[in-house]
Amino acid sequence: MQRNLSVVIRELRSRLNLSQEQLAQRLNISFATVNRWENGRAAPQGSARVALDALLEEVGQGELALRHEETATETPRRRKRGTTRSEILSTKSMEQMLWDAACKIRGEKDAPKFKDYILPLVFIKRLSDVFEDEVSRLTETYGAKETALEVLEADHSLVRFYIPRPARWPVVSGREQFNWPEDQKPNTLGEQLTTTVRAIVKANPSLGGVIDIVDFNETRSGEREISDQALRGVIEALSDPRYRLGLHDVEPDFLGRAYEYLLRKFAEGQGQSAGEFFTPQEVGWLIAYLARPRQGEQADDYACGSAGLLIKCDLALQQRDRKISRPLKLFGQELTGSSYAIARMNMVIHDMEGEIVRGNSMSNPKFRDSDTSLKKFDIVVSNPMWNQPFDESVYENDPFSRFEEQGGITTSKADWAWLQQTLASVKPNGRGAVVLDTGAVTRGSGNKTE
Repeated sequence: MQRNLSVVIRELRSRLNLSQEQLAQRLNISFATVNRWENGRAAPQGSARVALDALLEEVGQGELALRHEETATETPRRRKRGTTRSEILSTKSMEQMLWDAACKIRGEKDAPKFKDYILPLVFIKRLSDVFEDEVSRLTETYGAKETALEVLEADHSLVRFYIPRPARWPVVSGREQFNWPEDQKPNTLGEQLTTTVRAIVKANPSLGGVIDIVDFNETRSGEREISDQALRGVIEALSDPRYRLGLHDVEPDFLGRAYEYLLRKFAEGQGQSAGEFFTPQEVGWLIAYLARPRQGEQADDYACGSAGLLIKCDLALQQRDRKISRPLKLFGQELTGSSYAIARMNMVIHDMEGEIVRGNSMSNPKFRDSDTSLKKFDIVVSNPMWNQPFDESVYENDPFSRFEEQGGITTSKADWAWLQQTLASVKPNGRGAVVLDTGAVTRGSGNKTE
């Protein structure tokens, strides 16, 4: 008799009293993989399947083992080709991919500039792989890929991001030929890549400022800023079949983690990281579990970066509640352009509801109920920049009474001011979780004479 995979996983976890994350550790796989099994989005394959069967045998539930393919999975709303694939790109593999790509432009560009050329290409690869997954989903619906593409040409809203054919990765990488119109045929690979990002932005205006941040064909003093040979090397590194970046091939905040690695590895050492930093995965999950999001609630991160904490809150809800009838609504504000762009893309790719805006939350909070009142949220989570200086007038002339009514006006670094921002943004019965530097205690909330 067939058993639903979701039921099998839940019964196994219940019997062993394990969370999804603990089961993932037991099977030596990722939390995201277990989450997809339990939500009917993937089925165990390869070594993961063997490990799961062995664990079922160990607890006396061998009759539920999957070796005879007696497990059925539910059909997800959006499904990619090969939903049986359960392995995701590990952090180590991601870093190796980015390192290999960086090696291809080493010598032509200074290290802090690596991300300016690599990250847009990673964006294109990610968008193209996700698009391919969605075409496969539509192919299952319409019976033939050609039919699915015809329907998609007529209605781009059927996919998260529509990618024009010349901008799809097989064409970008040269693995698929494209007959360019004579008056549009690029003369160099750099020109082709610049044309590619412009075509994607034209089809998806919300990506403006996200992937079109560099001219791959830029020339100065008669010399190309980066050669076609170097660009080809980066493309080949990203085209390695080990590095597929589709809907279920990477962690939800893959783009944020890629950006973090490029900053940490190539920019921070030369003081060019612009003060950007990211929350460790373990801390992010701890915050999400402490916040304990419920269906229909609203969660805010006023310094959201690439939206990693918000995404984890959403996943924590999915982990706990099998059926989501009222999604968690996510709100984030971010000052840094690159992180803001990644956050927006992450939200759309993962079907998460909410709004990401750009700006400085301390001097200009965007989520308001009125000109003198901040919007209140059920959950506020954040990891703001530590020891950050602000002009004292920001505190003294605050129209939202964030500081005076939350313990007094601070005159030093913004650590306590961020905590006051949290208190001013959370509902009376809401929950807040903020990461603060331990030095905030010794720095205090005022100057040395107070």
